[in-house]
Amino acid sequence: MFVDYSGLKMPWIDKDTGVIYYAEIFVAVLGASNYTYVEACASQSIADWIKAHCHALEFFKGVPRCIIPDNLKAGVSKAHRYDPDIQSTYQELAHHYGCAIVPARAYHPKDKPKVEVGVQGIQRWLLAPLRDVTLFSVAELNQALLPLLKAYNERPFQELEGSRLSQYEALDKPALKALPATRYSLAQWKTVRSGIDYHVTFEKHHYSIPHKYLKKTIELRVTHSTIECFYEGERIAVHHRAYKPGHTTIHEHMPTAHQSYAEWTPERLKKWALSTGPYTQALIEELISLHKIPEQSFRGCLGILRLGERYGAGRLENAARRGLSSGAIRYKNIESILRNGLDNQPLPSSAHEAKAEASRPHHNNVRGSTYYH
Repeated sequence: MFVDYSGLKMPWIDKDTGVIYYAEIFVAVLGASNYTYVEACASQSIADWIKAHCHALEFFKGVPRCIIPDNLKAGVSKAHRYDPDIQSTYQELAHHYGCAIVPARAYHPKDKPKVEVGVQGIQRWLLAPLRDVTLFSVAELNQALLPLLKAYNERPFQELEGSRLSQYEALDKPALKALPATRYSLAQWKTVRSGIDYHVTFEKHHYSIPHKYLKKTIELRVTHSTIECFYEGERIAVHHRAYKPGHTTIHEHMPTAHQSYAEWTPERLKKWALSTGPYTQALIEELISLHKIPEQSFRGCLGILRLGERYGAGRLENAARRGLSSGAIRYKNIESILRNGLDNQPLPSSAHEAKAEASRPHHNNVRGSTYYH
């Protein structure tokens, strides 16, 4: 099966905006019979390219041994005379249908003469008759192409017996392999790099991988429902796909040091901090927010809260207030404040705080310091 896009695009008009768009015309031709399939596509994206291939194979009611595309980016990620790199999703489609992708050599149209001639016939017999027809969507364009394509395939050859359809029935159809039970489900591939938090990111959601792969280059295979993570061809993690920002973390992916804090939650730490005071709670909230993965902050949070057992809740609350005022909120900062007695010293900005407090409006939504007593 030879495949390519026609160089001639077809216009259609958006009814709501009046903007004119141009549809790409996908052409597939079987080698023995010249039996042809045509489909209008919104673009030359990999999604449209794959969808058109699936429709073409279903139109031909079988799978050829080889698919021969041109060297466009949707099919070939890196052109090469002897060893071209096939785009990952395109290669996966070929694996699903059990056929081979054999790209034509760059600048060698004779490698794909069937589709070159087929494109010329399509432009003459299908696209030209529609040049004066106003169409309002890609779907409407495809509906207009159907009867023209049927007539094109049934048109008698000038120098040979029969037509494309009759030659297809006699030559190509018996040689095609059966279609698989299900159509290929489009999967998107993306190369990402794992951060120090042993998570990879896709569309603002973070998915965990085993921590030994941190800072490694990971291949993501994305479908509408799953995220699969591969390292050097081996699948190392699979997640249900999430469609909003956040984190999906599997317990076993965490380093041992993080697993030991898995019984803790941000809510539990904040509740414990509030028993010391509002400044301590605010400090813990700030510390947790510094990390993409809350578990990475738990060690420091627990260390700070346990300082209250050594120095007392009152001193820890004062130290938290000082730490918040200066942005020094890590364990070492708070421990240093307490060890050096800085928690008992007035804050440099205390006068400004008093002025700000006096200027605040008083209404029912302002709880005041007595709320926490």
